[in-house]
Amino acid sequence: MKKLLCDAAALLMALPCSSCAQEEPVLPEPKTSQMKAICELSVMDCYYHTVAKHYEEDASSFLWWTYDKNFWIEYSGVVTLGVDASQVEITVNDTEVTITMPEAKVLGCKVDSSSLTSDSFIVAKDSAAIEAEDEVQAFAAAQSFLEEAAANDSALLANAQQRAQLLLKDYVAGISEAAGKEYTISWVYLKEDGEPSSEGAADTAAESAPQAVSAASDGA
Repeated sequence: MKKLLCDAAALLMALPCSSCAQEEPVLPEPKTSQMKAICELSVMDCYYHTVAKHYEEDASSFLWWTYDKNFWIEYSGVVTLGVDASQVEITVNDTEVTITMPEAKVLGCKVDSSSLTSDSFIVAKDSAAIEAEDEVQAFAAAQSFLEEAAANDSALLANAQQRAQLLLKDYVAGISEAAGKEYTISWVYLKEDGEPSSEGAADTAAESAPQAVSAASDGA
């Protein structure tokens, strides 16, 4: 009986030790792969409805008369803006997160073919006859015009970059809350040539991730 009591006491004393031997839970931390995936998903689609002009001088002739091809094409399209995730760099050093962000750019451009009907082509009164190949050329030119217009829209490009930035802040803030650990973010902005922007360097003051989320929520 005495031996049984001693064995029971030894077992009870061993229980806390086995509990202490359990591994501590692994706390989440910002992952570069996940942040790049966020950048890939944080694109912004912009819808356009515009008119492009097609003009070809001396497109046809009859005797001593020449005729120009002159018509307009009305169409709709969508342009996808965002940051190139392959150029985004993330460095995590304990609670310091440094994110290098390229400028937003046009990632895709597509004319909505369903918006092109017979009424989409407006032909000038004295224009030479419009043929199928002219419509194909006009379609290609319309897509180039659409992409160029979006690439020159600095306000939309800035919004696209800010969208990616806010989503990254939200991600870091979520990690910060889950880990019970306050992360700070420093931003490095790249110019089109890949060099750090002087304006971006002035804006790289460290920000508290949870504060950034509240600022983003206020702007929503």
